[in-house]
Amino acid sequence: MASFLSLFGALIALVIFRFVAVAVYRIYFHPLSKYPGPKLLAASRIPTHIAVANGSRDKLYQYLHRKYGPIVRVAYNELSFIDPSAWKDIHGHGTKGTAGSLPYKDPIRYTESLNGVPSLINAPDDVHTRQRKIFSPAFSDRALKQQEPLFLKYINQLVSVLKKGIQENPETKFDLVRLFNFTTFDVMGDLTFGEPLHMLDNAEYDPWVSSIFGALKVSSIMALMRFYPLLWKLFPMIAPASLTKKRMNHNKYSTTRVTKRLEKGRDSQGVDLWDMVLSQKEGKGLTRPEMDSNASVFMIAGTETTATLVSGLTYLLLRNPECMAKLSQEIRNEFESTDDMTMERLAALPYFAACIKEAFRIYPPVPLTLPRRTPADGTTICGEFVPPGITVGIPQHAMYMSERNFKRPTEFLPQRWLGDPEFDSDEKACLQPFSIGSRDCLGKK
Repeated sequence: MASFLSLFGALIALVIFRFVAVAVYRIYFHPLSKYPGPKLLAASRIPTHIAVANGSRDKLYQYLHRKYGPIVRVAYNELSFIDPSAWKDIHGHGTKGTAGSLPYKDPIRYTESLNGVPSLINAPDDVHTRQRKIFSPAFSDRALKQQEPLFLKYINQLVSVLKKGIQENPETKFDLVRLFNFTTFDVMGDLTFGEPLHMLDNAEYDPWVSSIFGALKVSSIMALMRFYPLLWKLFPMIAPASLTKKRMNHNKYSTTRVTKRLEKGRDSQGVDLWDMVLSQKEGKGLTRPEMDSNASVFMIAGTETTATLVSGLTYLLLRNPECMAKLSQEIRNEFESTDDMTMERLAALPYFAACIKEAFRIYPPVPLTLPRRTPADGTTICGEFVPPGITVGIPQHAMYMSERNFKRPTEFLPQRWLGDPEFDSDEKACLQPFSIGSRDCLGKK
């Protein structure tokens, strides 16, 4: 018995020694040891993953950049950047004459499609280029002009819902976040599949949309599990059945909708995404599995993000009545009625555009990083050579909330985008809510 206890104690001591040795190496001898940041985060990812799980990572990154500067070591093999030049060095075409190659998407951070087939989100460069070329015409100025009646249809329906509620009871309170989600999902359901989800009609989330929100939570958990090989292997066995079911349901709904849309063939109106896909010559379009994986992506990327921004803008305008009054005056001076409003004319309103930019800055739909990994020959970011195999990223909200980049960063001040000299020192090039480069958001227009 004594020998067993001695052996057990030795094993425990060996495990502890290993953890301590790894931590010491990571903190003091790792190639990233020269970069500022908390020693605890350099030793282990666990504190950051706890912040991810409880939803506080955004605040953590803001704090870290306030304390340590524009480049922070946030894990033993990860750097976070908030200098504006990081955009071109990480997501763009880099800086000429610097060492290394461009970073690529960090595969461990992007969950695979359930059918295992790459989508625009996680496809390798050659596949991404081919898929993007197929979808791009659906986001051209010409296509948006064709799609405008569809957008207006659901916007008018949203306004009708609000008016009806107020007429029935002037004291009615609305959950605007919920209504904005109803609207964006109805739009994308129609735009993506030529078939509305009727959420504004029914005042309820469609089962598919409920499964999407559940699938997003599952994907977040899975992204963490991938850092721990043993837990990743055990995940299918230990994950709550309700979570995995939601992800499976999302895939099932996407596949079913694609099937129904394909059965219709080409739409003579040429408005929805699949009309563009089906117009491709044989052998140059998407495979059926690619259609399924991308259908899932569009229903997530084009909906919740838009509803999030509109919710943020509404909140900021309500909290700043002087801005609301100025915006209302600009709109009412320009249009005699809502029938006169078009996307082209709305986009030409300077104060309206400034309010949207300021909402993107304070309330970005993607507040954290879109991680990349440095290639085998390393890369240069913000003048610093970063060795191979390092995860790099730009936490958008931390970048936009930094006094290094914006004066009075926590205040909603649309005038900063209209030439007000008080904000001449603002690093306005920081604001890239749709990212940049060959993988920027298709919905940027």
